[in-house]
Amino acid sequence: MRVKCVLCDTIEVIENECSLAKKLRNRPIHTFMCDPCRERITRKTAEREATGNFTLYRSPDTNNDW
Repeated sequence: MRVKCVLCDTIEVIENECSLAKKLRNRPIHTFMCDPCRERITRKTAEREATGNFTLYRSPDTNNDW
């Protein structure tokens, strides 16, 4: 399966039977990001977290006993 990175527009080939290919086929909202872009974003996020001025907004965790 040929996939295109959403950031740098490079085209890569992944196996048709892998879980990522299945996820991309069945759920169009999922996008592909190549390894160099993913590593760059991870590194830049870690650097921003280290500065102390970074706030990660996540939904509040509700503990529902149901």
